Amino acid sequence: MKSNVVKIALAVALSLVLLWFFGRSVDWREVPAQIADVNVPLFLLVIPLAALHFVTRAARWHVLVAGEKINVRFRNLVSATVIGFTVTSVFPGRLGEIVRPLYLARKEGLRKGFTIGTVVVERIFDMFTNCLLLGLFLLARPLFAGSWPVGVEAGKHLKLWGTIGVALGAGILALTLLLYFFREQVSRVVGFLLKPLPEKARQTGLRVFGEFVKGLTFFRTGGQLGLYAVLSLVVWLAIVLFYWVFFLAYRVHLPYFMVIPYVFLTAVGASIPTPGMVGGFHYFSKLGMVLLFHLEAGRAAGLTVVAHAVQIAVTCVLGYAILAREGLTLLQLKRMGESEKR
Repeated sequence: MKSNVVKIALAVALSLVLLWFFGRSVDWREVPAQIADVNVPLFLLVIPLAALHFVTRAARWHVLVAGEKINVRFRNLVSATVIGFTVTSVFPGRLGEIVRPLYLARKEGLRKGFTIGTVVVERIFDMFTNCLLLGLFLLARPLFAGSWPVGVEAGKHLKLWGTIGVALGAGILALTLLLYFFREQVSRVVGFLLKPLPEKARQTGLRVFGEFVKGLTFFRTGGQLGLYAVLSLVVWLAIVLFYWVFFLAYRVHLPYFMVIPYVFLTAVGASIPTPGMVGGFHYFSKLGMVLLFHLEAGRAAGLTVVAHAVQIAVTCVLGYAILAREGLTLLQLKRMGESEKR
């Protein structure tokens, strides 16, 4: 209990620090007018686009879980995805990443370790897809140099975060491949580390580890890997589409491809484990709008607040509707995720 309080306090403190950086250069008296200046029909289109990634993520997830069960219901994949994002929107620590596979495992009779392994794979591909899109964007710069609004400082930021993302993604991928291809050796090491535990707990730990590794078996099939990579591109290009239409609604006219580096920066901010992405998303979103699109700080702050609010509102409305249908509460899901973390 005490450790949970400390974690929550640290997450809230981090959110507040990032929010301070987000809001320190903003004249908040101008923000309401910036928010109100919107093309309403286009803004209404933004709302369903905010939910599109739940569908594309569910389709991508099915490629992985099909290795365990081919006839997983798509409705449950979507529901699990929405519920996971809802939990992450409310509680700190990315708890939804644990709740999502556990919910699907319970609904479809899958092994918990296996489904948790598939989420690890998703995160690796999310990171690599973002880095790939940013890399392609930077490589293609000579083709659209005339419409390139990014200054020297922004270019340095992009290169810095791109390098960090590639290095981190490569490290995680290498560790995952090591875990899979040398699973017997790693299993022996894990068994040695679990030796001090009671026999029952040790056997349980080894079983969960084995199921977790089995969640990575998609690496065996080149065709499945290729399909999954393509669907990962679909997931993130749909997210780019959401922001592109959002900016059009606020009369920020950009080529579609110019939104890619902005999405990369917001993904970095969203990966910070604060409640509901508060702080991390805000700071990096504003940074991207100012450096990449040359928006004024007040306008960038206002658009960031609206973009975040739309995503959280759509996620929570859908999540609460699914929970009501299932007769579940967020606290039950929170306890489910915390028990697995232990």
